[in-house]
Amino acid sequence: MTALPTPGQTVGPFFSIGMEWLDGGDVVAGDEPGAVVVAGRVLDGAGEPVRDAVVETWQVDPEGFGRCATDEEGRWRIRTVKPAAASGAPHLAVLVYARGLLHRLATRIYFGDEPDANAQDPVLAALPDDGARATLIATPAPGGYNHDIVLQTHPPIRETTFFAL
Repeated sequence: MTALPTPGQTVGPFFSIGMEWLDGGDVVAGDEPGAVVVAGRVLDGAGEPVRDAVVETWQVDPEGFGRCATDEEGRWRIRTVKPAAASGAPHLAVLVYARGLLHRLATRIYFGDEPDANAQDPVLAALPDDGARATLIATPAPGGYNHDIVLQTHPPIRETTFFAL
C-alpha cells in the first residue's frame, strides 16, 4: 500500500493550539548588544489586518528563531539581532500561518540599510525588478525596521513575494 502525505491545513477556530511560543517575538533580550525590532502588519487581499496570523522568523544566528501572533490590528513584532550574511545579504527567513491558508507561506525579509549587500544577493537578483524585490525589503525605523506582509495584491498595495518550498 502506498502512503499518501497528509495535506497541510489550519486547525479551524483552534488555530492557536501548538502555535504559541513562550518567548513570543523576543528572540533576544532588550539589552542584547545589537538588538533590533522588526515589526509590521499582516494584511489580507482587501488591505485589512489579519488578526489571527502567526509570523515565524528564522536566521543563521544560534538564537535565531522567533514566533509572534498578530494582534487586533494585524501587527507583529520580533526583537532579534540583525543576522550575519550567510549566502547573500543579511535576511530573516519568514513563515506566515493564517486562517484560510492551507499551507504556510514562505518569504524573506531583507534590510533596507544594506543596499550593497542586497544588490549582490542571488535571491533578490533572481526576482523581476517590477516591485517584487521591494516587497522583501524592510524600511529602517527608529530602533529597528518596519515591514508589512501582504497576503494578496490589493492595488495600490502589492502582495509580498512568497516562495514555493
